[in-house]
Amino acid sequence: MLRNWQRVFTHSLFNSSFYKLAWPLNVYRSFGKALFQASLHPLPRVFQSLFPTKPEMDEIKNLRVAFAIGRGTGAELADFFKLAMNRLADHYSVPIELHCSPRTYHSYFSLIGEYNDQKAICEETLNDVSHYETFCREEAAHGTQVIFRTAINAQSLYLVRQHLESVKIEHFNQGPNSLLLIRDQAQGFYTGANDHDVAGGKVSRTCEFSKEMFSRIVSFSVNRARQIWGDQGIDSVFLVYKFHLFDGVFSAWAKNWSKEHGLKIEFVQPDTANRNLLAYGLRGRQLMIAGNEWADIMHVILLNMFGQGAQEARCTENIYLHPGLHGLSEFQTVHGSADDIAGKGIVNPSATLRAAAAILERYGGCQGLEKGMDHALEVLQRTYKGTRDQGGSMSTMEVVTRVLDALTESASPPDAVACMPSSTDGHAASVQ
Repeated sequence: MLRNWQRVFTHSLFNSSFYKLAWPLNVYRSFGKALFQASLHPLPRVFQSLFPTKPEMDEIKNLRVAFAIGRGTGAELADFFKLAMNRLADHYSVPIELHCSPRTYHSYFSLIGEYNDQKAICEETLNDVSHYETFCREEAAHGTQVIFRTAINAQSLYLVRQHLESVKIEHFNQGPNSLLLIRDQAQGFYTGANDHDVAGGKVSRTCEFSKEMFSRIVSFSVNRARQIWGDQGIDSVFLVYKFHLFDGVFSAWAKNWSKEHGLKIEFVQPDTANRNLLAYGLRGRQLMIAGNEWADIMHVILLNMFGQGAQEARCTENIYLHPGLHGLSEFQTVHGSADDIAGKGIVNPSATLRAAAAILERYGGCQGLEKGMDHALEVLQRTYKGTRDQGGSMSTMEVVTRVLDALTESASPPDAVACMPSSTDGHAASVQ
């Protein structure tokens, strides 16, 4: 892969007036070809980079990544996200552009702390919703494929997910068996609107499900499962919803989807899904599409069940299915805003670091980085315990510095780097 100075030189060469005039006549390429045929052939790679073909120019385009900051510990984590992205991208010679939303979005506690009446809270919630939706749409229009976001107020977030038709993707493995869980965030109880009867002391919430939205989610989920499992195929497809409450409509819709996709697609009750997971574990390659009412509660259980640790250390990926978003991906920390420890420098950065690694591997081509990050964090936690929530005493900066040093200061592949302790510790812990 070209180093940064080579990319800059090549980019400058292609944008020079001489090159732009010469390209249509293939003069420059002919000159390069003649050199290759002469005694200088083969040229060292650094000189070969001076004569790229036109398609190779796409490789030097910057990876555009946007990010949004919530209150609480959001500003701290955003700074560490930028640090991680820049250090890791430089290590892999991937040119990046980072674009930050100009608004800092409320957490639940900042919202109720600053506004003391229901009307003002509703108005500020909708202001956050409108701004973040506009930010996502504008970034998608500029060609951004991925956004990183720290925690924000849940009510604002779920309205955005409803409007932009979001799903969350989670993947769990158990030996040869695999579960792909697609969380429906576009409809159901987590979406909808509130109606307040102040005099009567009541609040009602109205939400809906639609066959059209279901169909799009099912199609996306089946396509994603086939991308992951390929020729191995999908062994079962279950939709986990309280479908008994809807007069048989959901089951009728499922028959249509089964015919459309050539798969047996059926609804199951949440308690039945839980019983089957507990009784049988995973069996084959299972695709589950689930309402957030069940999947949100089950998230920490599934992390524990499949050995992925606590939610404080995990990130997840959301995909916006609204046509205007062009499949925009959003990575988030799973943990909340942690307002109570904001500014103390002790928030666990593991989820943020994992998000940076996932973005650079999946969108920047940094192969092995996610695995390397997992190993570095695992060894650090095992050796030093990490931050206070993990039973350790390290600061956020100490964790980030040590992990990034382990990933960037070794010439070894990222999945084999060492998580080096400081010189005062007297020993090194190797990632296995």
